[in-house]
Amino acid sequence: MTTDLRYNGQAAQDYFILKCLNFKKSGTFLEIGSNHPININNTYILEKDYGWNGLMVECETSYLPSYKIHRPNSIYAMQDAVLVDYKDIFKTNNFPTNMDYLQIDLEVTTKSTISVLEKLNSDIMNDYKFAVVTFEHDIYRGDFYNTRSRSREIFNNRGYLRVFSDVNDSCDNSADFRFEDWYVYPELVNMDYINKLPITDNSLYWEDIIKILDSVV
Repeated sequence: MTTDLRYNGQAAQDYFILKCLNFKKSGTFLEIGSNHPININNTYILEKDYGWNGLMVECETSYLPSYKIHRPNSIYAMQDAVLVDYKDIFKTNNFPTNMDYLQIDLEVTTKSTISVLEKLNSDIMNDYKFAVVTFEHDIYRGDFYNTRSRSREIFNNRGYLRVFSDVNDSCDNSADFRFEDWYVYPELVNMDYINKLPITDNSLYWEDIIKILDSVV
């Protein structure tokens, strides 16, 4: 299956997720920093076209009416992501311990990005795993609070495999917009597919990643 699929994420994160999971139906996600419910949203197509649902975490409360209209199958925590009681929400809403996608897309300059990951690491990662992770470290903006190196340490210690490093939002090799790392949890994804990908520490433009994803069957 190729990019006949319409993807909606900023850098086709939704396409990466679906390729890793054999275009899974009825998956579950934790989307931290969900922002607008449709525009460059990594889980919109997952929910709309593939029947996924999950928890959307966003501090901008003005989005709530749009969430209720456009994301009716999910639940919402409209507050600071650092203050959310993730374990309580998961237990109350019977979230599976093996979930399909984790997004962390916050503000690296305020320390919220790494603070939330450290909170998940201490509060839920002993009990909950995520098949695919996209983590926005925004290293192109500067090395704030060792976010990139610390996040890589946490995910590595938890058994996650970094498939694409420093995903670049620029097609110009002279420009530096390295903003995300993409991971999988080997036990929860199609490793026959993942093992065929050219896993590298080198930064790649996201449209080139799509070509790679499509070249591997």
